[in-house]
Amino acid sequence: MNTPRDLYLEERRQLIIERLDRQGRVSVAELSKAFGVSKATIRVDLQALAEQQIVVRTHGGAVPAKPGLYELALATRRLQHVIEKGEIGAAGAAMVGEGDAIFLDSSSTALAVAQRLKQHRRVTVLTNGLAVAQELREALGVTVVVVGGRLERETQSLIGSEGVEALRKYNIQKGFFGAHGIALPEGLTDISADEADFKRPVVAMCRQVIGVLDATKWGQVGLASFAAIADIDIVLTNAGAPAGLVAQVQDQGVEVRLV
Repeated sequence: MNTPRDLYLEERRQLIIERLDRQGRVSVAELSKAFGVSKATIRVDLQALAEQQIVVRTHGGAVPAKPGLYELALATRRLQHVIEKGEIGAAGAAMVGEGDAIFLDSSSTALAVAQRLKQHRRVTVLTNGLAVAQELREALGVTVVVVGGRLERETQSLIGSEGVEALRKYNIQKGFFGAHGIALPEGLTDISADEADFKRPVVAMCRQVIGVLDATKWGQVGLASFAAIADIDIVLTNAGAPAGLVAQVQDQGVEVRLV
């Protein structure tokens, strides 16, 4: 577990939500002391959560926008399991070497990889995720290529054949793919058929296919598959994944790394 001063922005915001869920209200002063950051930083956090309709600002603090914060699944997707995703992201970033060209999809776990790439040098990141590009805008050692396509507002991604064709000219060493779930025989799946249609040919372009998903995704099956188990080289996940399913995936030749 990170100490308060080590927390990434989204990790801190997840913990603010969890505290709100427990207490029913929070104050700026309380959160500033708890996380070791300025009151101005906490006000920015609360305003960002208010804009996502997760909290309602009050004088000096905030209250939940509605009972059961985690009912807002879409709004909080990037704020769920953030500690675990951060650990997976760090493990993914550690796999990236100087000179690599990598693909990061628009998933929140691939975004966690991007957050840990900022000190890398001579790395090219190819992505269809607007949040990934925004995250790396000041990483001077990272060249960011955003592929075009139709904007999916819910996932802040660009999808379609234009982006797939743009990627064909690159030699992609590693592709990092988040997923709604991993299962047998379905492999990696997405809840959006359009997202799956985009990712499927991209998987085939990557020399090494790396699934990045937290333990809650094991055994889950989304609407459409985009990578068969045989397509996957490595899965980065955290402790808590079901041992039986992990063993079955390993038996198919996939390396599973618990971080």
